[in-house]
Amino acid sequence: MRRPQTFEGWQVWDLALRLGGQLRVVPGAVIGWDLGAALALAAALGIAPLVAAELLPEIEAVMVQKLNGAVEH
Repeated sequence: MRRPQTFEGWQVWDLALRLGGQLRVVPGAVIGWDLGAALALAAALGIAPLVAAELLPEIEAVMVQKLNGAVEH
């Protein structure tokens, strides 16, 4: 994965690292983050909602793929 290139990108990356407790799961699989909670946390941290809404799904997709791959092994 590429490193964030902007200040806003770094803000959203930091946000993503804080979302470990906001996972949506079903038995045997991670399906994503609770994006409502993620956007509320973004607002509390002063991160522009538009930026979070644009970038989090991209990060979320990779997170889901990696975590589910780890669960399978």
